[in-house]
Amino acid sequence: MSELNEKWLDLRSDTITRPSAAMRAAMSAADVGDDVYGDDPSVNRLQEYTADLFGYEDALFAPSGTQSNLLALLAHCGRGDEYLVGQEAHTYRYEGGGAAVLGSIQPQPIINQPDGSIALADIEAYIKPDDFHFARTKLLALENTIGGRVLGLDYLKQATTLAHERGLATHLDGARVCNAAVKLGVSPRAAVAGFDSVSVCLSKGLGAPIGSVLCGSKPLIAEAKRWRKMLGGGMRQAGMIAAGGMYALQHNFARLAEDHDNATYFASELAKLKGIKVSTPQTNIFYVDIPADTCRVLNDVLQLTRIRVSMSPHLRIVTHMDASREDIDRAITVFEDFFG
Repeated sequence: MSELNEKWLDLRSDTITRPSAAMRAAMSAADVGDDVYGDDPSVNRLQEYTADLFGYEDALFAPSGTQSNLLALLAHCGRGDEYLVGQEAHTYRYEGGGAAVLGSIQPQPIINQPDGSIALADIEAYIKPDDFHFARTKLLALENTIGGRVLGLDYLKQATTLAHERGLATHLDGARVCNAAVKLGVSPRAAVAGFDSVSVCLSKGLGAPIGSVLCGSKPLIAEAKRWRKMLGGGMRQAGMIAAGGMYALQHNFARLAEDHDNATYFASELAKLKGIKVSTPQTNIFYVDIPADTCRVLNDVLQLTRIRVSMSPHLRIVTHMDASREDIDRAITVFEDFFG
């Protein structure tokens, strides 16, 4: 079997990226200490760097995006409070109901518009009156990108301004906020303007093996640090993984544009095939609608050709730094042979 055929192409997510040799070297050489005591120099550097990069007073390194989002919700809201969130949002749909289970925080899900936004009128309508019959509305949580769609700066300004005028705090699930910034052609600070906190994931397109950073004010981060300890997120010599995150931010930010270009190319080629419908990607994620009765056979063919997907009639495909243009051409050929 050739070297090309021995390599698996994984299109399930950008979370599957593996650290490069240079990133591994940086991790191996990292200075370490006990981060629970605040003594890990590599963690401290990552937190300071990320806070400055995104324009916040302080930051906190967490093991996962799910935990960093939960820390934000717990720090912003108290028991019996609620947060406004999109029906499609990761914090509502894919994080195990942590805010409700662990924080007694009620989510108020709101339908997402086709572009991924929440209509301003809906945000306004779902803010509860100051009445003891209702949970207290404390926070608006948005996500950028959401399903690969980029929320524009004008919308974000309008939404955060509305929230602040109504006395709400604002949080951004920025699992792929770096993709959003690259697509919008703006600085990281501009991409998160108006948000009181943001969770920045390091282990997706940026290619680090683990971790997210929560950015916010000093009081918010102090509260989040207490919650992180309770949730078991206090790590000891965490500098080795923090160094991977630092390398990712410093070296892999701008190259996200390559993933976007590869997704556009991939989608445009698949769109030429009959029998499937392909969405137009804005960043590194697009969807292919496949007849349900062909999904199993197509998945078998992809497996035989060493291509991994999360097969579904509404198939999500994600490009990333471990999927080269040559890899994508190989996948296109498999789809062409199957549907041709």
